Amino acid sequence: MADADLDVVIRQLARQLHTGLLTRAKERRDRFNGLAAKAKGKETGDRFKMMAKATMEQATAAAKRLQMSADNVADSYARSMRIAASTPIAAKVEKKAKEKPEKKAAKAKKAKAKKAK
Repeated sequence: MADADLDVVIRQLARQLHTGLLTRAKERRDRFNGLAAKAKGKETGDRFKMMAKATMEQATAAAKRLQMSADNVADSYARSMRIAASTPIAAKVEKKAKEKPEKKAAKAKKAKAKKAK
């Protein structure tokens, strides 16, 4: 996995999360359907059935959003890596000669301020 591209890893992780999310949602749906079967009143049973249906709808929507986001991130990463690989290397910027004296001047000011105290 160390040699794998990160976009592939992102997609694999999203797939694992997607299946886990749907598995948990199905477990909860089955639980609500079981409670609906055990319910003594018709209204209570209908409410549990409605909760089971809503659970699956919400979980499916969340799983779709998760998958879409992961695909967008993976595509964006792959695109940026292709662009970075095709971009020519820029020439190194020359270091400023004034950079070092400015640092020395700042250190000297700090030293004078310490002595003044």
